[in-house]
Amino acid sequence: MTTSLFSTLFLVAVALSTFTKLWLARRQLNHVNARRSEVPAAFSEKIDLASHQKAADYTTAKTQFALRSIMFDAALLLAFTLGGGIQLLSNWSLSTFDNTLLQGMSIIVAVLVISSILEMPFGLYSTFVIEARFGFNKMTIGLYLQDALKGLLLGAALGLPLLFGILWLMEKMGSYWWVYVWAVWITFNLLLLFIYPTFIAPIFNKFQPMQDEAVKSRIDALLNRCGFTSSGLFVMDGSKRSSHGNAYFTGFGKTKRIVFFDTLLQRLSPAEIDAVLAHELGHFKHRHVIKRIAFTFAISLGFLWLLAQLMQADWFYQGLGVTTQSTALALLLFFMALPPFTFLLQPLGSYYSRKHEFEADRYAAQQTSANDLSSALVKLYSDNAKTLTPDPLYATFYESHPPALERIAHLKQTSTQ
Repeated sequence: MTTSLFSTLFLVAVALSTFTKLWLARRQLNHVNARRSEVPAAFSEKIDLASHQKAADYTTAKTQFALRSIMFDAALLLAFTLGGGIQLLSNWSLSTFDNTLLQGMSIIVAVLVISSILEMPFGLYSTFVIEARFGFNKMTIGLYLQDALKGLLLGAALGLPLLFGILWLMEKMGSYWWVYVWAVWITFNLLLLFIYPTFIAPIFNKFQPMQDEAVKSRIDALLNRCGFTSSGLFVMDGSKRSSHGNAYFTGFGKTKRIVFFDTLLQRLSPAEIDAVLAHELGHFKHRHVIKRIAFTFAISLGFLWLLAQLMQADWFYQGLGVTTQSTALALLLFFMALPPFTFLLQPLGSYYSRKHEFEADRYAAQQTSANDLSSALVKLYSDNAKTLTPDPLYATFYESHPPALERIAHLKQTSTQ
């Protein structure tokens, strides 16, 4: 392949993915606003018009903001690649460091830091304007900056040694370096799964053992029926940052724990809490987490193999605006250029995720009550201002959970079987 041809293909991929994202966002805006004035019949008795319109306005605000973010991301990608940004950073690193590993790490870290700084206004606007306007934000500027600093230090503590190890393996392990890197990547991710509940998550939130004995007793009975063991039931201070509610289980092996947002417990009845938890247990019972991990590891092996082939080609670097060649630049360019080429495959991942959600819903309906889960979901949709009327094609690309109408209809069908 020639340099000019690859540059053209890259530009086409960026343009196509960006245009598709903008087109989908416009579809979402038109679809939601066209249905703003009337609550869908299936929800008319449980969600009032004001709540429905708030969800439509919240979705509209986020989607309009996303339009700007899409354009910014595309411009930043082109500035780093064909615009010569990465080449400038490469020239700086070559003149500053003698060691190739330090050169490579400095380039990658510089790109990450610059990107984070340039993207920070988007995060601030989303949190302190959009989320605040609709009554969801509970963050202060101080807490926001504190979280950002913690994230930076944690990322450095975990990411820098990993990055150094990967670059070292790429340089020293010959043509099969990608196998060694893959093994390290798997080990690192499995380790994170083990340590996240007890060491990482508490850095950002407080986790208290559940105190409500009545709810705890119901949950213990449900866990026994489902054959699920965990290291405990915990309540997270989600209300410290947002009024959105959620529940999840995290960890791996003996470190598994069940976590409820305090905002969720305040809103749902005990029977609805059981149903939501049963849904999460459905993911465990169907081994969805293991399947996703295995799928991710398999895909990552394929990508690393592809990178090993591309990093030998001059046109790969030059086609992305870089004249200097190194393992670090190959790694950086590959993962920056990959998303535009794979964006149109995104519906496959969304479909796979929604399939798992249906399976978890079905399991919850078998262990508790489909009506209780439906009731809990309606409350969550309303409290989180989740639109009931997303554009179907937009949802196909972006929604990891089935749209509300489809999901509730599926639960009603399950309850009658």
